[in-house]
Amino acid sequence: MATKKSGSSKPIISASTGGGKLLPWLGIATIILLLDQLTKITITKMMTFRQTIVITDNFNLYFTFNPGAAWGILADQSGWQRHFFTVIGIGAAAFIIVMLKKNGAQRLFCWALSLILGGAIGNVIDRIAYGKVVDFLDVHAFGWHWPTFNIADAAICIGAGLFILDEFRRVNK
Repeated sequence: MATKKSGSSKPIISASTGGGKLLPWLGIATIILLLDQLTKITITKMMTFRQTIVITDNFNLYFTFNPGAAWGILADQSGWQRHFFTVIGIGAAAFIIVMLKKNGAQRLFCWALSLILGGAIGNVIDRIAYGKVVDFLDVHAFGWHWPTFNIADAAICIGAGLFILDEFRRVNK
C-alpha cells in the first residue's frame, strides 16, 4: 500500500492504491446483483409462470424463463447453451474484475464494467439455479415490443451504453 509523509509523522494512505480502486466498483456490482436476485425471487414467489400483471399501457410484469441468451437467441436448443452461457458469464466476470483492478481510476469505464459485472453474475446464478434466466419486465411502446428482460439485463445494457459513451469520449480527447 502506497503511503506518503506529510508535515506530521503519520503516514497518509494514498487514494490511488490498487485495493482502494476495486472495492467501490465491486460494491456497485453487488448492489446490482442483489437488486436482480431480490426481484427475481419476488417474481417467482408471487407470480405463476407466464402470468401477466398490467402496470401501465406500456409496461407489464410477465413471468417467464429464457433458456437462451439475449432476445432468446439459442433458446430452442437442447440444453447445452445453459453450460455454455454459464461459462461465458463466469469468464466475463473474471475478466471484468481484472479490468476493474487495472483501471479503477477511470470512473465512467468502471461504472460500465460494474453494471455489466453485476448483471452477468445475476444471470449466471439463474442458469445454475434454474437452468435458465428469470425474466419479468415487459415493455411495449410505439408499435415496438421488447423481449422480456430483468434487472441484470437492464444493467448489462446500460453498462454497454456507458462503455460506448466512454469510448467516444476517449476517442474525442
